[in-house]
Amino acid sequence: MSSSPADRAPVVVVTGANGFVGARTCAALVERGVVVRAVVRRAGTAPALAGVEERVGDFTDPDVAADVVAGAHAVITTVHPMGSDRSTQHAIGVEGTVRLARAAADAGVARFVHVSTAAVYDRTPGTGDVDESSPLVADETSAYAVTKRDADLALADVEGMTRVLVRPPAILGAGETSVWNTLRPAAIREEEQARHAVPGGSFNWVHVDDLADFLADLACGRIMLSTDADTGPVEGECTPVDLVAGTATQRDYYETVTGAVGVEPVWDDAPAWTGRITGDRARTWGWAPAVDLDVALAEVREGLQG
Repeated sequence: MSSSPADRAPVVVVTGANGFVGARTCAALVERGVVVRAVVRRAGTAPALAGVEERVGDFTDPDVAADVVAGAHAVITTVHPMGSDRSTQHAIGVEGTVRLARAAADAGVARFVHVSTAAVYDRTPGTGDVDESSPLVADETSAYAVTKRDADLALADVEGMTRVLVRPPAILGAGETSVWNTLRPAAIREEEQARHAVPGGSFNWVHVDDLADFLADLACGRIMLSTDADTGPVEGECTPVDLVAGTATQRDYYETVTGAVGVEPVWDDAPAWTGRITGDRARTWGWAPAVDLDVALAEVREGLQG
């Protein structure tokens, strides 16, 4: 006797499933009993976990987008070509993401969870604390911040399903492609210019495992919908939420890295943003980080020394 659709495990699509955030998110979804449709561009690179179905293709292609979202309950997007030129970041991060969102809405997907970034906020020196209502960056800012901003704004115009824009700051956690645990430390080891920082500047952060758990809970419906953004994602609307474990300083991070790789930090006397990203909304939705700063920085240190 075949099972009814209601008896089947929900399907959640994850783009960039072999990436730093995507792979952890797939694991968190599997732990919740979800079938993961893992979208990757190279065969054999999706996480080798029971419950993960690899789909090979470019989600920016309309046909691929329509195929991967068919029958899914939710979509989580984790792809942005951060180191690429601005036109490539726009084509993939903005146009491709919006194309996937429209395909998801057409297919009747209930929730679309987009990994954005706290870099979309104006955090120039003197601006103070930041929350989801704060002004966004101007066009003169980095290509990464501007294209992530534009993706958020474009997703707000995609109607027909609940959209959540998750905005993490620096994402700590071990991984070959981790910016803060691997790539930035490699630059600090090799390049004097990369060792420069303003010691009192803010370093807002979250651990990748806490981020993955939050993304999985959103996609699975463990975080209930609401009519008020301060208590949950607004049903049928586009709701931003900052995901922040805490605020440290640039000194905390740079001293950890430079000490581990055997170089000296270079402290600049210059204006810097010293505010914090409040992160209150995520906590009222029921999220609480499990990884504290000491543990996260110890992981950075041990990964570099090992």
